[in-house]
Amino acid sequence: AAERGPGAAYHMFVLMEELLDKLKLLSYEEAALRRHNMRPLSRCVSLAPPGGELQIFTIFSPFLNRHYFALPTNPGEQFFMFCTLAAWLITTAGHPFEQPQEYDDPNAVISNVLSQLRAFGRPVDFPPSKLKAGYGEQVCYVLDCLAEEALKYTGFSWERPAYPTEELEEEEITEDDAELTLSKLEEDIVEEESDSEENFIDLDVLKAQTYRSDMNDTAKQEEILQSTTDAAEWNLEVERVLPQLKVTVRTDNKDWRIHVDQMHQHKDGIESSLKETRGYLDKLHNEISRTLEKINSREKYINNQLEHLVQEYRSAQALLSEAKEKYQEGSGGVTERIRVLAEITDVLERVKQETEEKGSSMTDGAPLVKIKQALTKLKQETIQMDIQIGVMEHTLLQSKLKEKSNMTRDMHATMIPEATVGAY
Repeated sequence: AAERGPGAAYHMFVLMEELLDKLKLLSYEEAALRRHNMRPLSRCVSLAPPGGELQIFTIFSPFLNRHYFALPTNPGEQFFMFCTLAAWLITTAGHPFEQPQEYDDPNAVISNVLSQLRAFGRPVDFPPSKLKAGYGEQVCYVLDCLAEEALKYTGFSWERPAYPTEELEEEEITEDDAELTLSKLEEDIVEEESDSEENFIDLDVLKAQTYRSDMNDTAKQEEILQSTTDAAEWNLEVERVLPQLKVTVRTDNKDWRIHVDQMHQHKDGIESSLKETRGYLDKLHNEISRTLEKINSREKYINNQLEHLVQEYRSAQALLSEAKEKYQEGSGGVTERIRVLAEITDVLERVKQETEEKGSSMTDGAPLVKIKQALTKLKQETIQMDIQIGVMEHTLLQSKLKEKSNMTRDMHATMIPEATVGAY
């Protein structure tokens, strides 16, 4: 839209209005809507009755409004209307096309419509998902192209408009109302005051004139009972004077009297159009009132007939509430007992585990084997120690004996060497 210009956002409204003109030329309301038994489109209209509040009524009309496919109103209804009109236009253009139903696959219907549009030689430079919404520039473009092809097939051709010639009346050249000067404004005010003064008529003068005219009429009443005028001469005189009797009254749109007249005309039109609608509304109001009265009476009858059942239901509901309270109290005690049971179960599991460990250790022969091996090893070490002790005792005995023999020898010796004395 930014590349095409600032007015591209409003192009679909223009395209929709052109599409509506082409559909009217093809008589779509009779050939498409009524022929396929389609539900009429709804259009909301606000009406304000005199002295009443503003009310909104829904008027059913089989015709499209000017911007039906340009603005989102009801996507489902718009998409179904688009599919129906597209199928009818393709068939009108000479290509047989099956009428889509409400429960058909929308992607398949859109694909078939675009394939037919390409068959007509029209370019399609947008994704098919743009048509699923049922409104937008792409929807208007597709329907407009199909409408043009249908008009070509029916032999319709556009021609230049022929404007009717109007007879120009001689009008006096008036000054431009936009250019006002102070002097002209004062002159207009003086003229209006003079006109208003001339419009006032004295009542006494008017009474005298009416009395005089009544006297003249009574005096001449007998004379005008029989006319002596020729009818042919009267018609000739009427034809001669008739062009001069033409009076051209120029209306000023700024005059408040014209606005008041328009307000009265619009009021009369609204009242005349409201009469029929008010009749329908009164009938609808009466039907609704009767229906409400019937509903109230049936409701009272049902309440009276089911009074004892209602009482039983209330007593049963009270008992149910008491049972629920007791159940909640009991469930609270059960929960506490379940918790205590879980703790006791944990303690029991630990005791069982310790008992199993002790039993397995008591029945196992590995410690006894280890004790026997240790005793055997101790015996071997004891034997070795005994041997070592015997060897040490033998060595000690040998040393003591040797020392004793040396002392004996030294005692019996006659001379003791100096080296030996020094050694002791």
